[in-house]
Amino acid sequence: MEQAYLELGRKLIAEGNHKGDRTGTGTYSLFGYQMRFDLTKGFPLLTTKRVPFGLIKSELLWFLKGDTNIRYLLQNKNHIWDEWAFERYIQSEDYTGPDMTDFGRRSLVDETFNQEYQKELADFCEKIVADEAFAKKHGDLGKVYGYQWRHWETADGSFIDQIKDVIEMIKTNPDSRRLIVSAWNPEDVPTMALPPCHTMFQFYVNDGKLSCQLYQRSADVFLGVPFNIASYALLTHLIAHETGLAVGDFIHTLGDAHLYSNHIEQMKEQLNREVREFPTLVLNPDKQSVFDFEMEDITVENYNPHPTIKAPIAV
Repeated sequence: MEQAYLELGRKLIAEGNHKGDRTGTGTYSLFGYQMRFDLTKGFPLLTTKRVPFGLIKSELLWFLKGDTNIRYLLQNKNHIWDEWAFERYIQSEDYTGPDMTDFGRRSLVDETFNQEYQKELADFCEKIVADEAFAKKHGDLGKVYGYQWRHWETADGSFIDQIKDVIEMIKTNPDSRRLIVSAWNPEDVPTMALPPCHTMFQFYVNDGKLSCQLYQRSADVFLGVPFNIASYALLTHLIAHETGLAVGDFIHTLGDAHLYSNHIEQMKEQLNREVREFPTLVLNPDKQSVFDFEMEDITVENYNPHPTIKAPIAV
């Protein structure tokens, strides 16, 4: 199944359209692509490079809690959202450090700036963890995924818990074609630190199995997509566990699938590696609700990947 992901990487290198982008980095892009993973054949945590499962767990649990502040992530040593919170902070009146604007372009050519940026970012993260008031003011990302999943605000000022509702629908009306959760709320997009890349997902029940299809508007294929595959596979497992179903397929539908221009060599290195067996996901059987799971309740066994391949993140 990993070959589905690797084939996308090959196709982007060979056929991708060279496009500019928001970060100034440049991408090789294709529009409209789909991958399918049979979750009965192993948990799709890529093996051609190490994908840190702890980060995937903590981010998904963060979403499921309805949290939008990076403090929980940092307390679990998860730094994948740091830059977006920091970007908002350096644009605030409270920031008095050196000029950190235009990071995407300056970081490509100025190593001194890079080092200064990383120091300011590390100081910011330490303060988020240590100072609850500072975290409350500067650690929030706006009404991103967790808010929309658990607290979608309606016109009359009430809220919709989409995750709770979709679980109840799976239990009571599994043949429904409305088993959908959306993170894309046009009214809230302008105030989000990063508008949702994975915008909506739909569940499908057949033959006692739960399948999930994700539509992702923007897909960073080298860094982001391996996380997205594992995250939504984990979400499917968790909801199947609560609803008494087995797992079926995870279908990943991509809008703009792209490789950043500074990820090409890393992708080529990954493509030259041998695929290994997917690991097995283990959930704590004593936990029934998806909202009760903590980090220690979710593990993978027999994960034997190739080493990490590092690549810069485009902010």
